[in-house]
Amino acid sequence: MTHMSSMAVSWIVFGVIFGGALLGMAFRKMLPEHHLESDSKDAVKLGMGLVGTMAALVLGLLTASSKSSFDSQRNLIAQLAANVTLIDRALAHYGPEAQSCRAELRDVIAAMIDQLWHEHTEASPQPVQKIRAGELYDRIQGLSPTSESQRAAQAAALKTAVDIAQTRYLLAAQTSSSIQPPFLVVMMFWFATLFASFSIFARPNTTVFIVFLISALSIAGAIFLILEMDRPFSGMIRLSSDPLRRALEHLGH
Repeated sequence: MTHMSSMAVSWIVFGVIFGGALLGMAFRKMLPEHHLESDSKDAVKLGMGLVGTMAALVLGLLTASSKSSFDSQRNLIAQLAANVTLIDRALAHYGPEAQSCRAELRDVIAAMIDQLWHEHTEASPQPVQKIRAGELYDRIQGLSPTSESQRAAQAAALKTAVDIAQTRYLLAAQTSSSIQPPFLVVMMFWFATLFASFSIFARPNTTVFIVFLISALSIAGAIFLILEMDRPFSGMIRLSSDPLRRALEHLGH
């Protein structure tokens, strides 16, 4: 399921839930009349009330998990953009000797944008996997300061370079989905059971059919939004690359 698109998973969710409603309609015709009396209806309502509560709780957990992951990575991008600006300013204060470091920084950030937002093409001269993460740090460490101000600028740049590397690793570590397939499978079963119980006691007609259809679409839409937030660098709901792009535009100036 991790390799499937959000849209594909959402359509599967819709099919399972709406299929539960259709199955309930078909099952209604097979039940004896006394199974559809008020006592049976009350018992089913009690059981399905519990299932509905659990389904709502799990849906809330999935929403909170994907939103937390989305916000965490958005904060990391903002922190990364700030650190990029800081290290460039530190290298600028160091002097013309650090110009090669600033050029290296620009190349690293441009490649990072390509990596995160998958904007590099086959013609890209430097694939992301070949970028040497420690090259910028080594280049800054190789500077030979001759004054106290240059030593302070070098120390600040080295510290910020470490922070940038740490943020990059954190972003890489959080690219995997925070939503586990068993959650979705169990929740689909619960919702399908709920819709089946609803349709058993509802006399089939056009209004009931449309209500079930819209309800199933709504739940599938909620799952789609959750999965899209859980994949913030691709899809319809994605993090903006503007903070890093603005930082990139000012590098070297």
